[in-house]
Amino acid sequence: MEKYTKEKASDVVHFLEYNSERSHLIIPEYGRHLQKLIDQATVLEDRNERNKAAKYIIQVMGTLNPHLRDVPDFQHKLWDQIFIMSDFKLDVDSPYPIPTKEVVNLKPEKLNYPQKNPKYRFYGNNIKYMIDVANSWEEGEMKSALVKVIANHMKKSFLSWNKDTVTDQVIFEHLYELSDGKLNLLQSTEELSNSSELMRTNKKTSNKNMPQKKKNKNGKKIFQKNNQNNK
Repeated sequence: MEKYTKEKASDVVHFLEYNSERSHLIIPEYGRHLQKLIDQATVLEDRNERNKAAKYIIQVMGTLNPHLRDVPDFQHKLWDQIFIMSDFKLDVDSPYPIPTKEVVNLKPEKLNYPQKNPKYRFYGNNIKYMIDVANSWEEGEMKSALVKVIANHMKKSFLSWNKDTVTDQVIFEHLYELSDGKLNLLQSTEELSNSSELMRTNKKTSNKNMPQKKKNKNGKKIFQKNNQNNK
């Protein structure tokens, strides 16, 4: 029996394998062992053996996600991933269309930013949408009621942006401009909601989300969120 000889630390370190020296993992979530299985299956010469190996690897990949293993779409995803991890070199029979490198690496078209620059941004896009809807309606009581609702909402939005009071005439002028002259209340005797009432409504809405200051037994201030249950 040979006598044990103590190994030198330098010899042991020499045989260590660092991740920085290993090949790149295409899908790191599956780990290096699965990547090696795919690499081994790729170089098998017999096609039947490659098919068997590929099906076995798909089962292993499925066990890593057992709750999705039998979902048809997920099976398709696994087959796509096995081809991607083989760098599209695996030649096997797949139950799904085999992806190509060009399709997988295809980048989506650049999405352009909206070019709309509304003149009165404080009204928001919803107001413009409501105005367009009102323009499409036929004249009648329903349209008149909708136009008045829009005008009141515009006044409320204006007061949220500018805390000073605003006259109905200013709102009517903005409505006329935003509707391209189709909604004309400039000569109307209709009166919108009172500015002070709208400002109180805005203040109540903003205060709902503000924490309330209370004092504990030691006299220190604590914050309590205001909600429906604290009434």
